[in-house]
Amino acid sequence: MDFHYTPEQDAFRTELRAWLNAKLPPELCVDDAKDERIAPDRETFERRRVWQRQMYDAGWVGIAWPQEYGGRGATLMEQVIFEEEYTRARAPVLPGNSGISLCGPTLMQWGSQEQKERFLRRTLSGELIWCQGYSEPGAGSDLASLQTRAVDMGDHFVVNGQKVWTSGAQYADWIFMLVRTDPDAPKHRGISYILADMTTPGITVRPLVLLNGHAHFNEVFFEDVKVPKTNLVGHKNEGWKVTVTTLMYERAYAGVSNYDDQIMRLVALAKQVPIDGKPAWQQAWVRQRLVRLKTESESLKYTRLRGITRMLKGQPPGPEGSMLKLCGSELGVRIAQFATELLGVHTTVNQPSDVVSDAPRWFNRMLSARQYTISAGTSEIQRNIMGERVLGLPKG
Repeated sequence: MDFHYTPEQDAFRTELRAWLNAKLPPELCVDDAKDERIAPDRETFERRRVWQRQMYDAGWVGIAWPQEYGGRGATLMEQVIFEEEYTRARAPVLPGNSGISLCGPTLMQWGSQEQKERFLRRTLSGELIWCQGYSEPGAGSDLASLQTRAVDMGDHFVVNGQKVWTSGAQYADWIFMLVRTDPDAPKHRGISYILADMTTPGITVRPLVLLNGHAHFNEVFFEDVKVPKTNLVGHKNEGWKVTVTTLMYERAYAGVSNYDDQIMRLVALAKQVPIDGKPAWQQAWVRQRLVRLKTESESLKYTRLRGITRMLKGQPPGPEGSMLKLCGSELGVRIAQFATELLGVHTTVNQPSDVVSDAPRWFNRMLSARQYTISAGTSEIQRNIMGERVLGLPKG
């Protein structure tokens, strides 16, 4: 494996880093962007939307998208470099991320020409913000069990039902969602993929407040909601084919996490936080745990690079996506557990202290890390995928 960058790739990195250094407002910077991927309030959301528009105008949004849809047509390695530099700059997750990473690429493959012209460029610019209507109270990991109904009324559907865990719905302009259009068909059939304007009468959004006080998840209720047939993506009753595309992009995105910054910050804290009157770093168990966490983080890094290598060679995706999703989210939990043991009471109060200036960061980690073992496919689902499709084990 060649870890050297070409002169063109180095130039791309230099250009991007210089632009971020010059343009990224300091007040938008975050310690752990993934934990704060949804703005905590409307004011922050609107500032991030302005930032997305600024990035779009400079050609830095949706860089992987084809140029015909407003993207940059960046190479795979340029996409990797972009993620590295964007994370290094502590830049926030864009408010339009669901549209950029999930809905947009799905529409490129399955959408009509009218849908592409209507939605794609406005999604990149931040004019349209999307949320994802998949999970329901009785259909989480088993998504195909969804019960939200859409009755065909000729030129439109009438939708009734409920979605849950809908990230960013309180800010979204549109929702891409799955509905059941044939209740008598087998559960993976009879499902359709539709787009709905969130201002449509009959849609109600109710925020769900998490342990850390954030409200980025929501319940969304649909009561006699009229959705034009022109908002159907793909064919009626064949939405599962469309959603497999979206899930592929979602799990690829969910596996992209870099924990090095968190681990190195914990190393620095271990050298100043006391245990038994001495710096915690002098405790053998502290050093051993940090080395173990760093080793796991490096393993994730090289697993991701192995997946990138397959793609560069034109090979189909391997098991790396599920491995990254599983191991990455589980590593996040272990980091949170160690931070709690290391920092003790400093992780229980959501306020900076003289000893731990970024205590709110670790308070949030302690309360939030577990959610990533559930979202975008639970750890149990990922283990099943690897067991059945990689190891060839029988279904349990």
